[in-house]
Amino acid sequence: MSRTSVITGAASGIGKATKELLEDRGERVIGVDLHDAEVVADLSTADGRSAMVDAVRDASGGTIDAVYAVAGLALPAPATVAVNFFGTLATLDGLRPLLAGSDAPRALLVSSMAALMASDDELVALLAAGDEPAALARAEVLAKEPAATGGLIYASTKLALSRWVRRHAATDAWAGAGIPLNAVSPGIIATPMTADLIDTEEERESLLKLVPMPLNGIAEPIVVARLLAWLNSPENTHLCGQVIYVDGGSDVVLRGDSVW
Repeated sequence: MSRTSVITGAASGIGKATKELLEDRGERVIGVDLHDAEVVADLSTADGRSAMVDAVRDASGGTIDAVYAVAGLALPAPATVAVNFFGTLATLDGLRPLLAGSDAPRALLVSSMAALMASDDELVALLAAGDEPAALARAEVLAKEPAATGGLIYASTKLALSRWVRRHAATDAWAGAGIPLNAVSPGIIATPMTADLIDTEEERESLLKLVPMPLNGIAEPIVVARLLAWLNSPENTHLCGQVIYVDGGSDVVLRGDSVW
């Protein structure tokens, strides 16, 4: 039976690889992005998020089987907060009612192993509280020093996303409705987002000192796409609220014995 999936960030990187993989397997995919997608929408704004939900509802006929919230930014700027956290939550919460008609509804988001890195406690708390204006204002302050505090913005959004999954996956809205909700945290993936960071061998080696990936090094987007496809497939019946690191071993090296 063919499934209908929605993927945000479908025009490049992990989102594009996942879209192509699912389509090769015979699934129908409604891609969402700023360009080159079935639904063109800006997830950094409330209006864009609302328009996305309406467009997906129209395109799908009101029923979908899976949501892949992949879209994200890595800029030391408030836009990263708007897209990564609030855009992701709006995607999952906004499209959740469309999963009700599926025989095997599934949902996931893409976090990052950056959640293990230094973050800003105040920003993380504001994200957890769902206070977008205050979170954007805090990000504006952090962004004033791009090389120092600006780098905390991305990690903070990813940490907040991982915690959000843990706090919501087992609730009535998700597990109680028969919807497995999980997250994947990639390490360094060769995408347009990381292109400037891994352009030369020197840059790659420098980055891998911060993000060690002893198993096969930097990965291609398809590596993550394969995991996402399984998590949102009917085969996954019991994974609930898990944050799975597909990172070549970064989590192991950095956290050692620490486990959820």
